[in-house]
Amino acid sequence: MEHLNNKYLTGKCLVATPFIDDERFVDTLVYICSHGKDGAMGFIVNRKLKDFSFADLAVKMPLNPNLNLDSMFLYQGGPIEKIRGFVLHSSEYFKQGTLKIDNNIAVSSSLDVLTDIAYGIGPENNLIALGYSGWEPLQLEKELIHNQWLVVDAHKDLLFNTPDELKWERALDETKIDFNRYINITGYA
Repeated sequence: MEHLNNKYLTGKCLVATPFIDDERFVDTLVYICSHGKDGAMGFIVNRKLKDFSFADLAVKMPLNPNLNLDSMFLYQGGPIEKIRGFVLHSSEYFKQGTLKIDNNIAVSSSLDVLTDIAYGIGPENNLIALGYSGWEPLQLEKELIHNQWLVVDAHKDLLFNTPDELKWERALDETKIDFNRYINITGYA
């Protein structure tokens, strides 16, 4: 098992600041599922897809689910590989292809998890993302130095139980930073 100090920001959330220079990430909350010397990977957790739903995906698989899938949404996980699916979910669900991030959160990318969700036997909490957000080595660290992101602890309530339109603001509130008093100047003493 990897030592906690080697996990960098794995299992944390990034809160986009008003100073972010990439419009694709304005007002986003990103869960980091992997961060190390080779870069970082995560999922935007507060942007539902408007034109494609889980019901649309299930028809293409094809599934004959037990549940009404119209109330289940897909999320824009990020700008990379936009058609590749991932499921961020609570860690009580574990099958082959599941990567446990910490004691509460895991990620799966197999069709099994989608099938289990459609039949009502999947993870208790889940968020289905198409695409992901990625950073090259040291790219995320540079963005942090330039005040583009703030880091907060990730927890199931924020990720799965908070309405999407409130996630970014709630995470920003957890930082206790008043951006009316925040100056975007970096430097070295």
